[in-house]
Amino acid sequence: MANVAEPTISKRDLTSQTPVVMQVVPSLVTGGVERGTVDMAAALVEAGWRSLVVSSGGPMVREVLRAGGEHFELPVQSKNPMVMRTNTERLANLIREHSIDIVHARSRAPAWSARRAARNAGAHFVTTIHAPYNLGLPLKRLYNSVMADGERVIAISAFIARHAIETYRADAERIRVIHRGTDINLFDPARVSAERVIKLSTDWRLADGVPVVMLPGRLTRWKGQTVLIEAMARLGRDDVRCLIVGSDQGRTSYRRELEALIAKHRLESVVHLVGDCGDMPAALMLADTVVHASTDPEGFGRVIVEAQAMGRPIIAADHGASRELVLPDETGWLVPPNDPGALAAALKKALALNVEQREDLAARAIRRVREQFTKQAMCSATLDVYREVLAESQADGDVAA
Repeated sequence: MANVAEPTISKRDLTSQTPVVMQVVPSLVTGGVERGTVDMAAALVEAGWRSLVVSSGGPMVREVLRAGGEHFELPVQSKNPMVMRTNTERLANLIREHSIDIVHARSRAPAWSARRAARNAGAHFVTTIHAPYNLGLPLKRLYNSVMADGERVIAISAFIARHAIETYRADAERIRVIHRGTDINLFDPARVSAERVIKLSTDWRLADGVPVVMLPGRLTRWKGQTVLIEAMARLGRDDVRCLIVGSDQGRTSYRRELEALIAKHRLESVVHLVGDCGDMPAALMLADTVVHASTDPEGFGRVIVEAQAMGRPIIAADHGASRELVLPDETGWLVPPNDPGALAAALKKALALNVEQREDLAARAIRRVREQFTKQAMCSATLDVYREVLAESQADGDVAA
């Protein structure tokens, strides 16, 4: 993975051709990275561009194809050096065969193969940094650094942009901050029927009128489920229901740990692990307060924006991108991370809002999401980055001519 000098190959003349973009992502199973890939694939087709996606596959491939994109299956999720070398050759062949102009890498292992393939085959290379990657192992910084080496580097928050500059010495002039976008056609209170909400309420056995605290997110320790359980114990109310929504994804030992913590505090009637949910807009409509308790700083925080899009008060840990997404005391509250006492105090404040206060907060939150954090805004800004790269290349060609 050392920075080996490679031959520079002239980019193609783009004046008479439809631009072609190939996104490279480890898989298309589930998650924010995958959702952004699918959204961009659709936006490219809508803009009249050709859209290709390379991944190891998954159920979201169908969405790429339905949107008019094309999918190629390669083991780009692999970190095996031999597989990565083979991926480089295959990606370079795809670039040449399909006259690809821009290769957009969204994860580290695929990016190593994609960067070299793009250079070998004469395509532009763009990256998106989605997270502040762990630096634990000695070579981890080098492994991560490929994400800061695009002709343009898209950061999903200002927090991530600063991290790329400070940690990987990324060129600030090449970085473009583009927040993740929420589908406001999906996350819209006016579009969620009463039947959908009633169905979930029945499935989760919620009594009418009982205040609901909700933490959406897969069951993994850094998502802060234990912090919320401890906060509920400090809150000391048995007239509230706390729903922890998310799959354990095979982490059965952590789920048992959460169940033991609930039992320790005698919260069995208050805190419930309800598993995964296929209708998050309806789930959020049931919530009086949504909690985002991550103990590690996040690059974005999709739940924070989705909750606000549904007009729900949000309480988020005060680090990472949360500071860009929540306006304290206007659209929600920020609390010190990993602090059950502070979280309990914020829960008390949120649950005490009267009807007028809740409506005012909801209006502010919904308005801000629709102004700043939509899928349409994300896709439009990303297309602008692609156009910028192509225009720069064309200008260089004109100068050379």
